[in-house]
Amino acid sequence: MITVFTDGACQGNPGHMGIGVVFYQGAKEIRRIAEYIGEGTNNVAEYKAIIRAIETAKEMNEREVLIKSDSELVVKQMNGEYKVRNGELKMLKNELDSMVFGMKIKFTHIPREQNKEADRLATLAIEKKLTKGSNEDK
Repeated sequence: MITVFTDGACQGNPGHMGIGVVFYQGAKEIRRIAEYIGEGTNNVAEYKAIIRAIETAKEMNEREVLIKSDSELVVKQMNGEYKVRNGELKMLKNELDSMVFGMKIKFTHIPREQNKEADRLATLAIEKKLTKGSNEDK
């Protein structure tokens, strides 16, 4: 089993989105992802971070994954504790539900303080994109 910390960041809501994902095998970090993913809302970014985590876990042939996220909304929606009312989030949840079929996945909510590295990576992805974009405009 691997443990994956995920976070989605948004500058403005809606605004520029980034994701941060950190993979651990036991106490050892084995992979990290920081990606700019376009514009949208913070909740969309949170879902997309988890989708990217599951995609990567599958590429790594991992079938047992513990997802840790500081998004209480997404974790509770994935665990069936909250209904998904937003149409876009409903589509993302359905995508995730089909992705995790046949896998052993656990979604756990953690305090933001325990998710600092994933948060840093998500924010860094946005900053890199915006800095690169402003340099290209000159």
